Amino acid sequence: MNKITQFFWFCSGAHTGTLKRFPTEQNKYVGIGATIFFTALFASLSGGYAMYFVFSGSPFAVVFAILFGILWGLAIFNMDRYIVSSINKSGSTNRQVLQATPRIILAIMIGVVISRPLELKLFDKEIRQKLKSSYLNSQRSKIDTLNKTFARKYTLELEKIAGLKAEQDSLIKEIKDSRFVLNQEIFGDKTNQTSGQTGFGTYAKQKESVLKQKEERLAFVRAELQKMDDFINNRKDFDGLSSQRMFSGKQLDSLSNVAGFADRNWALGQLSFKEDGTRDLDTYLAISFIGFLFILFECLPVFVKLMSNRGPYDIALQNVEDSVIHGSYKDRDYDISVTDGIYETRVDTEIDKQKQIIRGKSAKELQGYPWD
Repeated sequence: MNKITQFFWFCSGAHTGTLKRFPTEQNKYVGIGATIFFTALFASLSGGYAMYFVFSGSPFAVVFAILFGILWGLAIFNMDRYIVSSINKSGSTNRQVLQATPRIILAIMIGVVISRPLELKLFDKEIRQKLKSSYLNSQRSKIDTLNKTFARKYTLELEKIAGLKAEQDSLIKEIKDSRFVLNQEIFGDKTNQTSGQTGFGTYAKQKESVLKQKEERLAFVRAELQKMDDFINNRKDFDGLSSQRMFSGKQLDSLSNVAGFADRNWALGQLSFKEDGTRDLDTYLAISFIGFLFILFECLPVFVKLMSNRGPYDIALQNVEDSVIHGSYKDRDYDISVTDGIYETRVDTEIDKQKQIIRGKSAKELQGYPWD
């Protein structure tokens, strides 16, 4: 327990030597250090999960995720530790709040960055379902667009095919009716279209001739229709329309599994809206509260440091800092005085040397001497 306590003191950025002298302050910094540590742990998991989806499909995705998760967690840990330890409790409340404001803003930004990948994991099933619907609608829209473009491109050919199909249906009906009337004529059934004479007579031959003409026309229409169908099918293959199919269930599962971070992030945002475009309040609040929870968790060490009263540890730490600063000033003044004394000694020595040189020179030699 002693090692764990000292580890959390280290996480809080406290001066261990000073903190050991004040038992009443120790639990507070254990709590602050534990909060910073677990925030860094969540950041590590969040960053690793996000990086895993960035390199999804790569055989080194897990390795990259672990390395980035560790680096990201250490970066957040170092930043949080600095933010908390840099708040000075010796100033007034307003000064402390002003000092902590940029750190709180930074903590909020870190909380948002940490929470997003974890939200993606928490709503993984809903995100997959939303992605499947999106992919299916996108494929349907793509096929509809291709069909409309193809219809505009081959309008005349498609209209000709429609006309041939209508004529074919009409001929099939007429041939059926003509064959029935021919049978009535042969068997001598008296109607408004038959003579009532039994046998294959003149009227029967006329009706058979008409029937053959219609059958020949039907054969021609079918041949033309087959040619046009083959042309249109070839054009569909050439334009890529024939290869477009609606996704199956397995294909949708595969696509949702390999979806990137951007697609999953978009799907998470779309969960807050219903099919008609109105906001789904329950889902929106659930996602928002998770984000707020991580933001609060990230800001908690700063809030604890601000809300805590100035204790004996803070006073002792301030005294230690003042002593160090005062000692550094004394050392600087001592170094300056020593340096000035050495400089003055050197100047006096040089003056004495110049005096000796001048005494040994004549008046004529001293006229060109560098007096400066």
